[in-house]
Amino acid sequence: MVSGRAALRVGDQVRLDERLHTVVGLSGTLVRLADEAGRASLVLLPHLLAAEGFEFLGQGDGSPVVAPFALLDTVPPQEAEKATAWERHLLELESGRQSGIGAGAGPRPEYDPALHTLEERIAAKATELRALGWTVSARTVERMRARYRDQGVWGLVDHRKTRLSSPTGRTDERVVSAVAEVLASQLNESTGTRGRVRRRVEALLAEQHGAGVVPMPSKTTFYRLVEAVSVGTHAFGSAASRRSQARRPEGMFTPSAACRPGELVQIDTTPLDVLVILEDGVSGRPELTIAVDVATRTICAAVLRPAGTKAVDASLLLAKMLVPEPLRPGWPEALALPATLIPHARLLDIDARLEQAAAKPVIVPETIGIDHGKVFVSDTFIAACRSLGVSVQPSRPATPTDKAIVERTFSSINTLLCQHVSGYTGSNTDRRGAGVEAVWTLAELDDLLQEWIVACWQQRPHDGLRSPFLPGRSMSPNDAYALLVARTGYVPLPLSGLDYLELLPAVWRSVNAYGIRIDHRTYNCPELAPLKRRPSGVDAKGGLWEVHYDPYDLSQVSVRDARTGKWITVPWTHRHLISAPFADFTWRRARDLLALRGQDETDQATVAAAVKQLLVRAESGPDRRVAARTRAALEPPRPLATLAAPASEIDEADEWDEEEAAAYTPSNVIPFGVFDAFTDGSRL
Repeated sequence: MVSGRAALRVGDQVRLDERLHTVVGLSGTLVRLADEAGRASLVLLPHLLAAEGFEFLGQGDGSPVVAPFALLDTVPPQEAEKATAWERHLLELESGRQSGIGAGAGPRPEYDPALHTLEERIAAKATELRALGWTVSARTVERMRARYRDQGVWGLVDHRKTRLSSPTGRTDERVVSAVAEVLASQLNESTGTRGRVRRRVEALLAEQHGAGVVPMPSKTTFYRLVEAVSVGTHAFGSAASRRSQARRPEGMFTPSAACRPGELVQIDTTPLDVLVILEDGVSGRPELTIAVDVATRTICAAVLRPAGTKAVDASLLLAKMLVPEPLRPGWPEALALPATLIPHARLLDIDARLEQAAAKPVIVPETIGIDHGKVFVSDTFIAACRSLGVSVQPSRPATPTDKAIVERTFSSINTLLCQHVSGYTGSNTDRRGAGVEAVWTLAELDDLLQEWIVACWQQRPHDGLRSPFLPGRSMSPNDAYALLVARTGYVPLPLSGLDYLELLPAVWRSVNAYGIRIDHRTYNCPELAPLKRRPSGVDAKGGLWEVHYDPYDLSQVSVRDARTGKWITVPWTHRHLISAPFADFTWRRARDLLALRGQDETDQATVAAAVKQLLVRAESGPDRRVAARTRAALEPPRPLATLAAPASEIDEADEWDEEEAAAYTPSNVIPFGVFDAFTDGSRL
């Protein structure tokens, strides 16, 4: 058969009946052939292709159909030149013409196909090559001719010079296997030296084959062997990198792909490599939780919290994703949404807040990829996703590559932002400078982060964002969003005013004559009177009432009236004893102190007084970290009233003396009301 060719053409050479023929004419299915002696024959094409011993040789110059020329770059120059010389001689052998001589020049007499048979030409070529100093015979020329016909120039190369070397050399395979086994056993151990590996290899070989049976190579040879076997495993480097390398899947990486905004959003939490001031003299690394849209690489939302992120923080992140980011006071107009390519004009009728929004799109997730952290697999977060119609896709355990985009985004944040912030600690203690101190508060760092996301991340071209129609140009997340919206169509529906409460954790309690009791705290108000000592009608919960609370502000709770579906805000009955909001961990800490003192930890008035004393003592005592976490967690990421006030008023409000603090009455405490996204948006 004609291998590698679409058709038989005039000038092609074929082998038939052990003779070389040239195709000199084609007429329908008739093929006219001329052998080396010039004798002509007429053969039917089907008979020719089916004839025994038929072989297609190609064009008259004897060149192969496809020659692997690039492989010549892998051989020594001398071998490549020798292969090229063989090619010139074989071409003359086949056609009678020397390479480089014009078409008008005739063949040399000893290689003229019209005068000599192939066997005679082969013998003449062997004689010529021996005269040039080559050690060849007619059989060698015939073998090289066959190799050239099958492999092209690559077949003329001395393949003894192209053999791949073994990275382990000639070392006994039993030693190589033992080294690999010992290195694999040290995956979760602390990093050691090559000397430790040698000792363990000797012990393993003695155990498997007997003492002295397998000879050990010299120390230098052994260390080279260990270096070759441990390539890419970080066996003698970072232990964290070694474990991360071992967790990589054995198969090919499957990239996370999405065709439209919100199709897949990855979410994760990690400590930020920046020290922040939680309170006077107290510093620590906050935890950053972000949600990244795979299709556009948009950071949909970012939340900074003190160490110990809770499930409610992840739920609040969902709420923040679905609310437009406001253009904060002091931000330049270039960061406004109208200054970008994002098609916002058509969405103004749906959400008027977009007119004053920052240059970051609102993306409603369809699927959220999470790891197995207890924050994301909690009932609170799963219920929040379910209520929003968002499916949750857990990754495989200990497989960070399943959500590689959000992991890579954390690294980019450290590189592009954190290293430029005062208080940067580096990724580990080896990279930390001397005298690193916290300068920014948690709220100030959060404000920097939010502005950086809008000003830098959303408008910076990313190498991973490229259109197949413009592969040479990288796009920014905002550009990618505009492109995908135009291609797939997308209308985000933001949260309503009461959806924020739905994302808070819920407990089920009875409404008694004294109100609602949660963790030895009593909540009561006049609006709760119609519900007291009455069942809610929810039989599945035994007639209990649904109560939602914010773990960072226990001064009030919200009760859903099962009859009307409306929410009732119920304050804590002893809130007047504390002039500052407090978190759940602050309450538990006060109870623990009372228990250690032998006092009644269930007495609400006593606990309230202890909380007040704790917050005052924490300013300078050993418990100040608890107060700092409480205040830092309660600082809103977007303090509307503070940001809208002049700078002079902000400074004066922050500098309270003891006399002003003593005059501060409980009536000045403003309770945290129901979150209304539309109202907050219009206020900005």
